[in-house]
Amino acid sequence: MPAPKESMTIPCTRCPLRRLPAFREFEESELAFVEDFKHGELAIGPGAPIVLEESNSPHLYTVLEGMAFRYKTLPDGRRQILNYAMPGDLVGLQSSVFDVMDHGLEALTDMRLCVFPRDRLWSLFADQPSLAFDVTWLAAREERLLDAHLLTIGRRTALERIAYVVWYLYARARSAGLATGSRFALPLTQQHLADTLGLSLVHTNKTLKRLRATGCIAWEDRLLEIRDKEKLLEIAQAEESDERPRPFI
Repeated sequence: MPAPKESMTIPCTRCPLRRLPAFREFEESELAFVEDFKHGELAIGPGAPIVLEESNSPHLYTVLEGMAFRYKTLPDGRRQILNYAMPGDLVGLQSSVFDVMDHGLEALTDMRLCVFPRDRLWSLFADQPSLAFDVTWLAAREERLLDAHLLTIGRRTALERIAYVVWYLYARARSAGLATGSRFALPLTQQHLADTLGLSLVHTNKTLKRLRATGCIAWEDRLLEIRDKEKLLEIAQAEESDERPRPFI
């Protein structure tokens, strides 16, 4: 497990996420608290573990740059990807409540993480109730996302599942500043898709070809382009939603 850097590379006052319209503004007192709360930054590469299943991490992390996936495994090694972490997401909160993580988190790309000491989390609740509400909001949002994924795996067809997860990842990347227009670099393999959607690798490959054949997306060399948003949403049986600016720590 990599150790966090002790020095802070980007001051919170110059955090690039604060410029994105997807995130709410900080009050001066909140920003000062977070800057004091922040322990440093952690830079890791693709494939590196951020937290491990059954581990007891002393840190919480906010994703500053890059993308990761959250997963659980069965004793025989089969993996279920639960969700994806992108800039602005808080990870590691579970170990603050339950002492150990029952899931792992692995980097998909080069990443930079803001590091916060877990043992100081309770001072946030005592001294900054607005930030404490933000943490609660983020936990509720994660539950909401998992509800949507459970619906996808339980009731959507294979074609609808892949259309849904493609749209979901694009919409999240767009709000996190990772997309340029209708395109973004999607560092997933077909195995990642299969592990996300509960499909075999062969079924995933065939279904992705069917989705490409509709003309609503292009996905080559890990570059995804949404070519027909309305058709993609129709296939996914999903709707585009406008979320209010969301918090981050």
